[in-house]
Amino acid sequence: MIKIIGLGPGSPEALTIGAAKLLEKGENIYFRTKHHPIVNFLKDKIKNYETFDKYYENSENTDDINEKIANEILTAHKKTKDVVYGVPGNPLTAEKTVAILIKICKEKKIDYKVIPAVSFIDSLMETLKIDPIEGLMVIDASDINNQILDKRVATIIAQVYNKSVASKLKEKLLDSYNKQTEIYLIKNPGIDEAEIIRKIPVYELDKQEDLDNMTFIYVPKDKDNKKDFYDLVNLVETLRGENGCPWDREQTHQSIKNELIEETYELIEAIEENRIDGMIEELGDVLFHVVFHACIENENGNFNITDVINGIIAKMVYRHPHVFGEKEINNTDEVLKSWDELKKQEKKYETITEEMKSIAKTLPALTKAHKVQKKAAKVGFDWDSIEETSKKVIEELNEVLDVYKTKNGEKIKKEIGDLLFSCVNLSRKLNVNEEEALNMTINKFINRFSFVEEMALKNNKKLNDMTLEEMDKFWEIAKENEKNKK
Repeated sequence: MIKIIGLGPGSPEALTIGAAKLLEKGENIYFRTKHHPIVNFLKDKIKNYETFDKYYENSENTDDINEKIANEILTAHKKTKDVVYGVPGNPLTAEKTVAILIKICKEKKIDYKVIPAVSFIDSLMETLKIDPIEGLMVIDASDINNQILDKRVATIIAQVYNKSVASKLKEKLLDSYNKQTEIYLIKNPGIDEAEIIRKIPVYELDKQEDLDNMTFIYVPKDKDNKKDFYDLVNLVETLRGENGCPWDREQTHQSIKNELIEETYELIEAIEENRIDGMIEELGDVLFHVVFHACIENENGNFNITDVINGIIAKMVYRHPHVFGEKEINNTDEVLKSWDELKKQEKKYETITEEMKSIAKTLPALTKAHKVQKKAAKVGFDWDSIEETSKKVIEELNEVLDVYKTKNGEKIKKEIGDLLFSCVNLSRKLNVNEEEALNMTINKFINRFSFVEEMALKNNKKLNDMTLEEMDKFWEIAKENEKNKK
């Protein structure tokens, strides 16, 4: 049998009588770490024992450490049948090695017994005078990257046993807390002669020199610290609430849909200009609208922001079977092909026409044209060469020239549409994004026109009084200046 014993927080008075007897009389005794007061207290009463501190000294991957320790205990059990394994605190509280052991014992039908003890949480609550009813989260520092910190509740973090672990913990804390936020470092809680408590700012966490297996971090509840997603949801709900803003309460999906488009374009502009502060601001504006629209439907009882998040996560998992499933994909082309196939199955499209009609009607026309052509090209409805595509552009241009003299507005519009569509096709075949290309030309035009206007002012002239030939001279100078800058 494997007997898993809790050593308590460290004070001999906190060690149960049953645990003490097992440790004094038992054989094949293992302690997770020698850095626990009870191990030192019992060293004269126990003939032989082993610890696993060598793993902590030679490895930074705590998952590997926990697996190795559990496997050593299981190996010892195979040899001797009876093994005693002592761990700090309560075996069932934040002890990964114990969780792994119990799981394997259940799977392999190995007899085990847990001898509980006072947990370090009890000692910490006594030391810090905190009441868990107000909200308390307990985390293993080794698992910090899989946790979501919540500033609305107090947090106890165990296993901060070296600077490497402390450094990773600091990085995680700084995602949710300001660097000056004061936290508590506690060592040996509940042991009067050895207990240490000191307050430190988050940014100094990995500068502490006395970290070991009996080191804990306590982060007090601080709802006014860095704002997070839930603060944004609460803000929107407040704005639309009874005592909120009259304007925000009046808004509907229809009334603010154009603002969402505008904010999205402002975000794209910030991305294209690589303005980091702009991206932060504009992403925030877009996110605000997402939450706002979800809030409207939450009020209507249809869905909330959690449903939105669940929906997109489910979609991404479904469309990435090569990441979340067992499908093998070797390159980006295969990823895109798989994505299209899964989307087709998901939307139950049976024809290419259905796919074309599913493209958002409100997309910019150039982008929509590109997407339509791309879907047609999937089944071979496409020119084979750039030369053939170029001929189509010339053909459509000639048709515009033929029809413009008729003064028939509808015919002219039709032929201009055909010309633009063929230009998008050429752009697509050349792997050029038509929106980016046109925007580049627009910006170039603005810059050159600005130069023309500046030159006119320098020559004491007004554009309205100048001939096209005079303005074109300045235009050509602007073009020449651009060439010289390259």
